[in-house]
Amino acid sequence: MNSALALRNSKAVLVTLMLSFSVLFTSCGKSNTKLEIPGVDGPNVVLQEDNVIISMTFENLELEGGLRYAIPKYPNSYVAIEPDVFSTGTLMSISVSLDDVFDGSVSRLDPMTLPGGRNLPGVASGSLPAVAFSIEKFKNMAFYLGPKVFGVWVPLKKLGAPGAIITARFNSGSTRIGNISLVGEDQNGENAGFLLMLDISSYAEKRLKKLAKKY
Repeated sequence: MNSALALRNSKAVLVTLMLSFSVLFTSCGKSNTKLEIPGVDGPNVVLQEDNVIISMTFENLELEGGLRYAIPKYPNSYVAIEPDVFSTGTLMSISVSLDDVFDGSVSRLDPMTLPGGRNLPGVASGSLPAVAFSIEKFKNMAFYLGPKVFGVWVPLKKLGAPGAIITARFNSGSTRIGNISLVGEDQNGENAGFLLMLDISSYAEKRLKKLAKKY
């Protein structure tokens, strides 16, 4: 096979891979949902090379400086929080490496429910393999991983919706890429937040592994 044909085939594989990541995340298609999260602008999701970037602004949270945190069990992923340039709030950016998502060791983590013990919305078993961690101002964040979904739990304070769990579709542009759930305080008045569940496919996983071996 000549180099020109090999290059065309490589590009075709990459395009197919990105399309088969359940949907194509694009930076020009703003994420949207009918579910409003009090005090939060976002989240928005884009795919940049091999990283899923989830960003949101917390309108009523102020920080003096920025910090970047490594995520346990996700060696190529991180969470960054910093003052938002366009407001008095705080910007959170979560960079999730697809290499970490499709690493078999992550899927072997112990299953977890929502913080506090309530079942994960939309998950039949109520739990998925997960890792929990805390950063400044955000106690008990969590990443969940299933055969077809990747989830991020972001805690919120003073949500004021005790016992409620409300789920809506989450889109990138006009294309559905998952669900988002707003979770109110539990019976102890704790563990409120929102859960973003992104749809991934086993087909994308196979192609990612194949591509990694090739290069």
